[in-house]
Amino acid sequence: MAEKAQYEELIRQFSAFGAVKREMGRLLPSDCTGGSVAVLTLLGRHGDMRMSKLAELLAVDMSVTSRHVAHGAERGWIERLPDPADKRSRILRLTPAGQDQLDEIAERTTQLLSHRLSDWSDDEVGQLSRLMARLRASFDDCRAPAARPPALSGDAQSTRTPAITT
Repeated sequence: MAEKAQYEELIRQFSAFGAVKREMGRLLPSDCTGGSVAVLTLLGRHGDMRMSKLAELLAVDMSVTSRHVAHGAERGWIERLPDPADKRSRILRLTPAGQDQLDEIAERTTQLLSHRLSDWSDDEVGQLSRLMARLRASFDDCRAPAARPPALSGDAQSTRTPAITT
């Protein structure tokens, strides 16, 4: 297991990573939010699905998912079709305009990363990608009660999130 100082450095790096996310967010078209990108990406990757499945993949509640889907549907990126198995439900589908939007965002993001990581080797980029995937996988079940971290000693009743500093 890593030393406490290593975890503290990870906290600082996570906090500083916000600058990377903000720069990537500036690449998005003005009418395309980060939530919309997440929805388009999941529909592009997984294909047609129900709203409940999308909410599960996004790891957010249905009301948040519904807002993101409505935003995309209003712009013609997503269509909501009747579910043949349950007429009360809808199947979400990426439209050709949604695929075009997703392709444009992927191209912009790829160009940014290519520019910013131009002095990285292919092996370094691959290693970063593998480690980020592994980190994300370590948090996949974080919403399940059994996966919650143990309470801090002497502070078991606290529900505050510790401050993150840079």
